Amino acid sequence: MQIGEVIGHATSTVKHPTLRGWRMAIVQPLDARSQPEGVPILVIDSLGGSRGDRVIISSDGKATRELVGAENSPVRWMVIGLADGPSKNESNGGAQQP
Repeated sequence: MQIGEVIGHATSTVKHPTLRGWRMAIVQPLDARSQPEGVPILVIDSLGGSRGDRVIISSDGKATRELVGAENSPVRWMVIGLADGPSKNESNGGAQQP
């Protein structure tokens, strides 16, 4: 498990059949000081995190494929929780980030 920040969402007209109907978020993993760590990753998000929200992500590919319902799915990362505390959107008075 790791904390990350939703930095966007992905849309696709062509994708693996097991990913149809799933919301895809682009999440920047964060370190213990809330600084970016590594490169952004694509995750499935059934909880509806918005841009700027802090989320808890998991790289447990087996659990993620069970959630999707297909062993042949290429998905590995998923949002498993929304982190408490203000998101970037809330901490700046609700203004959207550029």
